[in-house]
Amino acid sequence: MRYLIAILGVLVVFGLTYAVSSHRRNIRYRPLFFMFVLQVLLAFALLHTVVGELLIGGFASIFEKLLSYAGEGVNFVFGGLVNQGQMTFFLSVLLPIIFISALIGILQYTMILPFIIKYIGLVLSKINGMGKLESYNAVASAILGQSEVFISVKKQIGLLPKHRLYTLCASAMSTVSMSIVGAYMQMINPKFVVTALVLNLFGGFIIASIINPYTVSREEDILVVQDEEKQSFFEMLGEYILDGFKVAVIVAAMLVGFVALIALINGIFTGIFGISFQGFLGYLCAPFAFVMGVPWREAVEAGSIMATKMVSNEFVAMLDLGKHTAFSARTIGIVSVFLVSFANFSSIGIIAGAVKGLHEKQGNVVARFGLKLLYGATMVSVLSATIAGLFL
Repeated sequence: MRYLIAILGVLVVFGLTYAVSSHRRNIRYRPLFFMFVLQVLLAFALLHTVVGELLIGGFASIFEKLLSYAGEGVNFVFGGLVNQGQMTFFLSVLLPIIFISALIGILQYTMILPFIIKYIGLVLSKINGMGKLESYNAVASAILGQSEVFISVKKQIGLLPKHRLYTLCASAMSTVSMSIVGAYMQMINPKFVVTALVLNLFGGFIIASIINPYTVSREEDILVVQDEEKQSFFEMLGEYILDGFKVAVIVAAMLVGFVALIALINGIFTGIFGISFQGFLGYLCAPFAFVMGVPWREAVEAGSIMATKMVSNEFVAMLDLGKHTAFSARTIGIVSVFLVSFANFSSIGIIAGAVKGLHEKQGNVVARFGLKLLYGATMVSVLSATIAGLFL
């Protein structure tokens, strides 16, 4: 039964994606099939083998160690608050982002990250049949973040046609940046975070290849990465530390606003209709939760969490998931994989704003296909969760 539901889930994703395809005749099915099989094999390896457990355990232990180092800095400044158990989410989950951001800056400065991103991107371009720029951007988005990644390719932003710009933005919305992976790992099982990171990378290519199929000529297939302005080591370090602090504060502010607004809307809905707003959305998303592999008895509540992620952000949804202690292990795993992406309404504004800051005209183009971006990124999350559900 599990496999039949998974097949149904995959067919639903492909059907809904195919329905909004801009050029159906241009879809290349061979690389799609290859990437889908690769997704299944990777999910099996990560969730169902000893090697996968070791890899995930190693990755998680690295972040656990890094977070413990970050905790030294947080405790030095806010030790009294931590000891009294106050503001624990902001201090223990969000502030370590500053330290991770500083590490990313050091790896960027020493040219280690650019080397890794470039050559992983080149390998991926051979697999997905897309251009070097698209493959580079997907890897860079998963490391640098959905807005910072566009800075590294800003020389080409103004030259890109609409279809290639869509693929770049879709990758940015379907992945998550390494600077906040540690925060996710404190809220959900690291196994599901790592699995989602890997599956979303290929899922983004699959969905974009259906919604927005095209071929890149050899003349167009060039990659021009923007060299960062030469800075001293400590100038760079200070900049990345401040960037990390901005991210932590922005996430905290969004959490305060979204959690309060959702509580207000829930109160209004409950008073008028006798059901909360999240409960209402849960019924709308329940069929998608079911085809992802969530048992029907838990589908409405799981759908509510999925909807919360899309209308607010993944942090709010992860906090909500943590309250559902009665969920089965399978449901927790499937929903957790679904939550690890930037597929929400606020990301439309973030991505459009990032591109507009570099090229105003292209930023307006991104804003116009914003809803299509969210639709595609959500299909990526559903596909990843459905495949992960096969092995949970």
